[in-house]
Amino acid sequence: MNKGELVHAVTDKAKEQLGESITKKEVDAVISAAIDCIMEVVAEGEKVTLVGFGSFEARERKEREGRNPKTGDKMLIPATKVPAFSAGKMFKDKVAPEKK
Repeated sequence: MNKGELVHAVTDKAKEQLGESITKKEVDAVISAAIDCIMEVVAEGEKVTLVGFGSFEARERKEREGRNPKTGDKMLIPATKVPAFSAGKMFKDKVAPEKK
């Protein structure tokens, strides 16, 4: 599913739940704003938690040794920050329901 398909699906769900009309343009703006906010907050080093869905955060990746794929020479890969997502319990249960 790409962003356009997500906008379409959210528009349909919102119309069902709200019982009123909402445009794809409005939904696209809300989704874009939410994504922008999450990226800004995580870039500042804070964690964003959406209960039941999951958490977004920046994680430190340590400096490590690697190899140049062309020459095979050893090289040092510097430490960096990377974005990370951890799925929440409700999300995990939806994807892989527990068997009884």
